[in-house]
Amino acid sequence: MSKTSQQNTPTDANGVNVIHTQAHSSGLQQVPQLVPVSPGGGGKAVPPSKQGKKNSFVDRNSDEYRQRRERNNMAVKKSRLKSKQKAQDTLQKVNQLKEENERLEAKIKLLTKELSVLKDLFLEHAHNLADNVQPVGTETTTRNAENSGQ
Repeated sequence: MSKTSQQNTPTDANGVNVIHTQAHSSGLQQVPQLVPVSPGGGGKAVPPSKQGKKNSFVDRNSDEYRQRRERNNMAVKKSRLKSKQKAQDTLQKVNQLKEENERLEAKIKLLTKELSVLKDLFLEHAHNLADNVQPVGTETTTRNAENSGQ
């Protein structure tokens, strides 16, 4: 692409140059091509704070540089401490939940055992009642026989 064609290309609202290619005589439709305005290309937007800093020389002995490094070092320390604290909190919560889970499992075993004992008692009691109770027809006949004998 020549420099003259770059200067004549319109820019849309997003800051992207729109290049219209000429259709060949075969009757193909025109399709606009989008080309980034920045010379770096790549499609990534660069924040205004970092646009001109890539090529600038940084004096590592300057006070400004040392202050920025100190602030950055403090921010990194703070971030690492926060991350470490979060990991410790998570580990503590995991241990707490494991203990609670063990307690609940022990309670389940105890209640299951108690349920089994109560079922056995109930079944035994129901069986004893069934043995002691005579059928309804037989009981009335026996009583009538006893009453007639008196």
